[in-house]
Amino acid sequence: MSDEKQSPEEIVEQQDVEQNVEEVAEELSEDQQRIVELEVAVIAAETKLAEQKDSVMRAIADADNSRKRAEGEIDKARKYALEKFAGELLPVADNLERALQVANPEDETIKPILDGVDLTLKSFINTIEKFGMKVIDPQGQPFNPDQHQAMSMQENAELPPNTVLAVMQKGYEINGRLLRPAMVMVTRAPEGGVDVEA
Repeated sequence: MSDEKQSPEEIVEQQDVEQNVEEVAEELSEDQQRIVELEVAVIAAETKLAEQKDSVMRAIADADNSRKRAEGEIDKARKYALEKFAGELLPVADNLERALQVANPEDETIKPILDGVDLTLKSFINTIEKFGMKVIDPQGQPFNPDQHQAMSMQENAELPPNTVLAVMQKGYEINGRLLRPAMVMVTRAPEGGVDVEA
């Protein structure tokens, strides 16, 4: 390589090229910086959007849960609004049943009255059943502690143990909820009927 001296024009031209390269490098680094800034801004915006989307979804879920809870409360209120009133009516049914039990059906003088009481009781039961009440009359059924209250036990060889032998007072439920348990007498195995030493 020979050492050639550059002419002043070549020196100026080379300086212009170097300056242009520096400007382009500065512009590239500024553009790259701007790209990085924009990428950071996009990521921040996407994060904020995701947070807001999550917040909106939570608000929708909360509103839906509140609506379902309110509907459940309204449904319960509708089903059991008559519970206290129905409980107050039970002695009426009990008294009508007692009147039929203690009266002599052979006595012709009171037979029309008994028929009227019987029709009144049937009408009363039909009416309360329309509003979701159900009579629990477990005569001859297995004892169920969820619906029956055992008042006494009696030995009985004819029926299996824990069978309802007699119903002293019928029970009632309203829309599947126990209003009053049936008061019953329950059978037990005879004392000598079971070999407890075996």
